[in-house]
Amino acid sequence: MAAPTVSTAHFVNGSFTDSDGERIDVINPATEEVIASVPAGTQRDADAAVQAAASAFEAWASTPLSERVAAVGRINDGLRARAAELAATITAEVGTPIMFSSKVQVTNPVGITAGVLEVVESGALDPVTFGNSTVVRDPIGVVAAITPWNFPLQQMVAKVTPALVAGNTVVLKPSEVAPLTAGLLAAIIEEAGLPAGVFNMVHGTGPVVGEALAAHPLVDMVSFTGSTRAGRRVAAVGAETIKKIALELGGKSASVVLDDADLVRAVKITVANSYMNNGQACSSFTRLLVPGDRHDEAVEVAAAAAAKYVPGDPTLESTRIGPSVTAAQRDRVVGYIRKGIEEGATLAAGGPDPVEGQERGYYVRPTVFGNVKPDMTIAQEEIFGPVLSVLPYTDDDDAVRIANGTQYGLAAGVFGADADRARAVAGRLRAGQVDINGAAFNTKAPFGGFKQSGNGREFGRYGLEEFTELKSIQS
Repeated sequence: MAAPTVSTAHFVNGSFTDSDGERIDVINPATEEVIASVPAGTQRDADAAVQAAASAFEAWASTPLSERVAAVGRINDGLRARAAELAATITAEVGTPIMFSSKVQVTNPVGITAGVLEVVESGALDPVTFGNSTVVRDPIGVVAAITPWNFPLQQMVAKVTPALVAGNTVVLKPSEVAPLTAGLLAAIIEEAGLPAGVFNMVHGTGPVVGEALAAHPLVDMVSFTGSTRAGRRVAAVGAETIKKIALELGGKSASVVLDDADLVRAVKITVANSYMNNGQACSSFTRLLVPGDRHDEAVEVAAAAAAKYVPGDPTLESTRIGPSVTAAQRDRVVGYIRKGIEEGATLAAGGPDPVEGQERGYYVRPTVFGNVKPDMTIAQEEIFGPVLSVLPYTDDDDAVRIANGTQYGLAAGVFGADADRARAVAGRLRAGQVDINGAAFNTKAPFGGFKQSGNGREFGRYGLEEFTELKSIQS
């Protein structure tokens, strides 16, 4: 795939601006070729962006809501108009199969923004009066949005568009691993005609630009998506200035198959969920919990399903799974596969060996483990690759105990023929989103986690409200 023709500069105070000094290469994970580079932003670059956002805040917050809605609507129109370019760029820098890039990575952000605009137009930001009090939702101020590489457009849009429509100004720090999609988004926002300083973007690393934003006294809120480890650091740095911190972090989601479920269907859906986006999704069902007397059958079905995920060129529409995003990520995943074998899990599919026929690219063999115990490393830690662990359980209580037995609580699934029973089990799971029988992802429902999967919510009305402050006025 040719290098995308995308701006690789910062976007500050209404203009694309490059910076001198070091640059960060952008590597196509399927070919290992350098396809672009972006500036390694500095603390000075971050400060310039924050100063621009702070200067623009008062005027933007005072802009009539109808005009802010119209501006964000133009951004969404731009996403639709450049959908093919966005999908190709995500595939080039992340390695996501083009079919998934087109149908999920680009369409979800459009749906997220449309959902935010719908709830605004239905009165989500309107004042509420009771007694002698009127409660209003004010914008927070300058929002720093720090986003990951795995769903680059979705996570940027999930922060930027609700923040803007609520009246905040924004400084975006996209992942340095996948910054080209951010360049396209910045161009779309520029074309939407927002005032200078309302939206800004600075490339660079988390330890430099991310920390500078989290620590900056003029940043009023940090909305961060990434690893739990990095989230802890953002929260610690931001606490020095008592700014609001919203965190969407890691996951180790369980798919609970009850004894009355259609086992084959449940396992196939779980495998597909586990391997989506090359296994690089924080909400993936990476633990498959099945009744003990059907464990072997479930492992056999999972292994057969995994065999249909043949790693290949992500630009081909027939490809179902592509490479890990970087060599380091590939090595991390392979390390976990080796750890699973060392700890005694049964390797039923895949494994740590290189993918046959792929001489270049950061490919990993889609892997299934059986006889996984709840305390094994592969059942406790987020792997972020195409690795599914199958765990047997004895009864519903045991399944709930195992499902809730990690530090995470982002997502979960329940499969069962008895709808009331499935819903009852779902209600006991400590996770922010629970799908029953493979229910569709809803870009208007709140997304976020319990425990060390983070705090705060994204999408729809609840995601919009994260970017507001409540004020009560008595008269």
